[in-house]
Amino acid sequence: VQLVESGGGLVQAGGSLRLSCVASGRTFSTFAMGWLRQAPGKEREFVAAVNWSGGRIYYADSVKGRFTIFRDDAKNTVDLQMNSLKPEDTAVYYCAARSGGMVVVTTTQYDYWGQGTQVTVSS
Repeated sequence: VQLVESGGGLVQAGGSLRLSCVASGRTFSTFAMGWLRQAPGKEREFVAAVNWSGGRIYYADSVKGRFTIFRDDAKNTVDLQMNSLKPEDTAVYYCAARSGGMVVVTTTQYDYWGQGTQVTVSS
């Protein structure tokens, strides 16, 4: 599985961005998908994830109510809508896929990773 993210950029605090991740391969619907991020000088952290069916979704407390994760199996995509952005959301955002379909809220149990897309929120 190859994952390619897009949609990052520079936005002012309070603004919105939508990240998109396109996956190659015909087994996308069997994977759990997640978004994770890494800020400069910090460890990678979990942001949001959705299981294979879309029936289970989890968010980090820091983004709950502001971010929404969507998956579209027909398009092999998983998007992250980010609203009310804060400077502390500045990070490289990674799309990741986990075989088996079960959602996880850690950063170490994903099997495939994208190259990352930079999100910068100015104050």
